[in-house]
Amino acid sequence: MSGRLTILVAARDEEERIGATVDSLRSRLPDADVVIADDGSHDRTVAVAEKAGARVVVLERRGKGQALTLAERELGPGPLLLCDADLVGDVGALTATEADLAIAVFRTRDGGGLGLAKRAARSLIAARSGFAPREPLSGQRFLSQRARDTVFPVAMGFGVETRMTIDAVRAGLVVEEVELDLEHRATGRTVRGYTHRGRQLAELVLACGPQAVNYRGLRLPLVGSLVGLAVPSVLPVAAIGLADDLWSGPERGFRAHLGSGATTGTLKLVGIPLFALARTRSVSGAILVGLAANTVNQLDTRPGRALKAFAIGSLVIGGTPRRAAFSAVLLAPYDLREMAMLGDAGSNALGAVLGFSSVEKLTGWRRWGAIGALSLLTVIGERRSLGATIEATPVLRELDRLGRFG
Repeated sequence: MSGRLTILVAARDEEERIGATVDSLRSRLPDADVVIADDGSHDRTVAVAEKAGARVVVLERRGKGQALTLAERELGPGPLLLCDADLVGDVGALTATEADLAIAVFRTRDGGGLGLAKRAARSLIAARSGFAPREPLSGQRFLSQRARDTVFPVAMGFGVETRMTIDAVRAGLVVEEVELDLEHRATGRTVRGYTHRGRQLAELVLACGPQAVNYRGLRLPLVGSLVGLAVPSVLPVAAIGLADDLWSGPERGFRAHLGSGATTGTLKLVGIPLFALARTRSVSGAILVGLAANTVNQLDTRPGRALKAFAIGSLVIGGTPRRAAFSAVLLAPYDLREMAMLGDAGSNALGAVLGFSSVEKLTGWRRWGAIGALSLLTVIGERRSLGATIEATPVLRELDRLGRFG
């Protein structure tokens, strides 16, 4: 192991246990720095951890994966040991392996539920990487600098461990499981326990799907395809957007895509209007749908921005299909809280919904007026970016930040 070891612990409302955990880690690994990633605690977790000798990175509440990602940036280079806040036992043996990623396996299982989340995580890891872990959800993990560079930023929430193992194996890193005498607080068979495991199950499934890194550097699941599933009439648009999510290059804007030849961005520029032309049998309708999809997509650079544009557009044109509105309302809190991203699949699909609804309601000069307005927004986006325009306009800036973290 080269470089100074840092122990990183994600904690939320752990004042009763964090002191003992820090004391234990410092006594067993005295040469390591202990850092607590406090995920928006409302109790005395921060004060207790600092009194025990740990450094604390205080964060807004976003979830385990986001807390680890944001805190990891505050650390110097070197190997990393991840631990849970309620850990009891010696994890020092993890640092003695030659593996890039060493994962602790609890020798004795204490309580717990029915094992659904664990079995699901094990199956997802095997399906995505071919690796068959004994303990897919263990939060006790040693990462070499190479592993740290590979897996960070980590997946959001409780999907962090599952996706971390997948990423490490697929990158060709050496992954090893080490059986240790450890204990931690078991989640019992209570309403609270089953709620926790249900959330854990949902988040680890999302962590194994398409991912993207947002403007803050957080790695989030791309959930915009749900719009296409909710509104089948724009499913082809969502599929084209998903292709751009998965395989897009660094090109941004019309000129960059056209200058680069065959890219997923070019597919959007051509495919969405062609689909709209086939549906509307109107050139002006195809132009309107294409511009609407592109405009909402251009706005999807900050949490909630594209969804707010969709809401305003819906009001302006007098409403959109209920399923589209329902999906937007459903996704809004996750997008605003940086727990998920629409991506090109969702933003283009929502824009296409606005476009098709406009084609139905606008004719003649009104339709061409809408085309002119969207063309102007496109030009602004190409020359300056719509985001810069929003930030420079006080009213738009305040509306844009409404409901967002940070």
